[in-house]
Amino acid sequence: MPSPSSASPAEFPADHAPGGPPAGVLDELISQTRRLRGGIDAVRRVTAGPHATEDPLGRWQRALCDLATHHLDDLDVHLGQLRDGPPLPDAAPAPGPAPDPGLGGSAEWNLLTDEVTWSEELFRLFGRSPQDGALTLDELPSCLVEEDRELLAALVTDCLVDGKPIDGEFRIVHPDGPRTVQMRGEPVLDDDGCTAAMWAVLRDVTELHRGRDAVAASGDSLHHHRRLARAEQQLAAGLQEAVLPPWQGPLPRAAGPGAALDVAGHYLPSADSAPVGGNWFDALPLPDGRTLLGAGGLTGRGVAAGATMAVLLGAVRGMAMTGTEPGPLMGCLNQLVDASGQPALGSAVCCRYDPRTRTLDWAQAGHPAPLLFRGGTARPLPRPDGVLLGAIADARYEQAEEQLLPGDVLLLHTDACAGSSLLPGLAARFTEARSAQECVRSVLEAWSGERRQDDACVLVARIGD
Repeated sequence: MPSPSSASPAEFPADHAPGGPPAGVLDELISQTRRLRGGIDAVRRVTAGPHATEDPLGRWQRALCDLATHHLDDLDVHLGQLRDGPPLPDAAPAPGPAPDPGLGGSAEWNLLTDEVTWSEELFRLFGRSPQDGALTLDELPSCLVEEDRELLAALVTDCLVDGKPIDGEFRIVHPDGPRTVQMRGEPVLDDDGCTAAMWAVLRDVTELHRGRDAVAASGDSLHHHRRLARAEQQLAAGLQEAVLPPWQGPLPRAAGPGAALDVAGHYLPSADSAPVGGNWFDALPLPDGRTLLGAGGLTGRGVAAGATMAVLLGAVRGMAMTGTEPGPLMGCLNQLVDASGQPALGSAVCCRYDPRTRTLDWAQAGHPAPLLFRGGTARPLPRPDGVLLGAIADARYEQAEEQLLPGDVLLLHTDACAGSSLLPGLAARFTEARSAQECVRSVLEAWSGERRQDDACVLVARIGD
């Protein structure tokens, strides 16, 4: 008996990525598969007729059509999974000569002569040799997993007694392990309308079930990872909210009469809703009447970056409270980042403002210089030397001094705001602003139409008159 030919796997260019063929190739293969299936349906309609069950050749043609249709349906499903679903994990090859995935064959059991006819493929599916002979309907249940024997008996009884078509699945015991087999068939009636025979097509659907289970498991795993990612993002955001200053407006304690700082800061999330990074800003009144102003950022995102940022910011505050000047403070931060269990690079700017003399001492580590707004213009302060935190273990950081005037506005920002002309362009609005918070609001309005790939922080300090 002729058997349906199996198509060889499609060959793709050698430089194609191992994740699978591109979507365009898959779409074309799916279209060809469905056109071929339509052609088989047309052949089946031609072979079907009022006397089709009486014609043995017609029955075999229909069996072959059903078998080919099942193979094409499986191919359509697998191609769709490759195109739409997550990639399936590589399966370890089964030991020994396992049956071909999707292997199928046909059979006919003649009730009048007790003759049984199996196709060659069916012997391979059941792991039997043709010399062993085909199984009768009475012998067939012995090859099944015990739990499925009753199901097969019910299917066969419904077909032979009630003339119902067979459409079911059961598991067979195979030398290489249990296999899931789908069986479809129908009774063959004699001239008196009595069942004379039963024919069926059987195919191995084990790999198809594994593929569907793998897709479902991949989907569950994807949802699980998404839930974990959301939880991590919420934890990182909560950590950041707990560490960054909650205030905006005048400092909790005035820096001194006639020279008080009006300070406001804001965190700007990235445009793509990515997990928060390690950016920070800070302003802290010091015991000697001076004020700490700072901003910085670390590489990475999520909880690890947030935790390292919290440690770094705590170290800045602790050293500033003990009177450490900005230059040496940066050196200590560099050693802290270099010795951290979470390898990272960071940038920072640290300023110390003295209200008695209106002088600003500051240092930086690979960070944009503060912008000084004065008289309707803006300029960055001349940068003292300083490399990224964590880049060189024994790096030294220079310290600079700037004389400030009443009405000056100082703006500290993180890397995401660097290189933009938006901030210097706010000089006129900063001059008219009556508070640091108004200046921050101007920054937010200017950035409202911009898409940032990273989150950012801004800190505005306005020198009192």
